[in-house]
Amino acid sequence: MNSVGVVMGSDSDFNVLEATIKVLKEFNVSFEVKVSSAHRTLERTLNWVNAFEAQGGQVLIAGAGMAAHLPGVVAAATTLPVIGLPIKSGALDGVDALYAIVQMPPGIPVATVGINAGKNAGLLAIQILAQTDSHLKEELKAYRQKMAAEIETKDQAIQEKIK
Repeated sequence: MNSVGVVMGSDSDFNVLEATIKVLKEFNVSFEVKVSSAHRTLERTLNWVNAFEAQGGQVLIAGAGMAAHLPGVVAAATTLPVIGLPIKSGALDGVDALYAIVQMPPGIPVATVGINAGKNAGLLAIQILAQTDSHLKEELKAYRQKMAAEIETKDQAIQEKIK
């Protein structure tokens, strides 16, 4: 069983979703990745979402640019939590994707991270899974402590430079 499903509307989105995959690997979370379009392969997308849920998947991450319908279509097809990842593309540099994902109609929520924020999409999925996995929760706490220690080290280096 894969805990996290990652879907992108085009293979050109992979470079952003690589950061998501890296986080999932870092936390040893099982996942699967698909390329499937809300517009060009709607039936394939819906079948994949249904199969993912049926096999016990827990969280979905959908990355999309421009009109960014993929996260909403995925959310409409399941009751699992869906994280929308707006991809920077097109004339509006991802702002259109951000607005499309964050402005879902009442009743079909999609959690939304920042434009090209693949790392945060992965970390949000980890946070969701950690609610029922104490080992994962401890790993997440350790991750955050490591981040805090890195900031302390960077601050010390700056303090030395300004002396």
